[in-house]
Amino acid sequence: MSIQEKQQEIIDEFAIYDDWMDKYEYIIELGKSVPTLAPELKTKDRLIEGCQSNVWLATEIKEGKMHFSADSDAIITKGIIGLLIQVYNNESPADILQAELFFINQIGLAEHLSPTRANGLLSMVKRMKTEALQSLAK
Repeated sequence: MSIQEKQQEIIDEFAIYDDWMDKYEYIIELGKSVPTLAPELKTKDRLIEGCQSNVWLATEIKEGKMHFSADSDAIITKGIIGLLIQVYNNESPADILQAELFFINQIGLAEHLSPTRANGLLSMVKRMKTEALQSLAK
């Protein structure tokens, strides 16, 4: 499944809900389903700068594909990083760098986040793309 198809799948999932409170509930449920990161992976170098809450991102490359795992001390934030992982996981670094994230605006996420959470979302995307770029340089 391509990055575009994964994004469309998220858009379709969110289309089920009319009300933003239901969409927040969905994000919270998604956050609960994101596996907890092992304590030894919650290091300062994995902490994403620019997020109001603590968000850790662990990255590894298997057979040329990026694999992300993450954790946060805020459940909505964990749900948001879970959406990004859903889109970027098991993709090549080049595809991640070229991908346009259209699902964020299409589901109305950016406009329904507080300014600090919206800034955190941008920081998460930037960090994932930076990880992809660094993996190409290795």
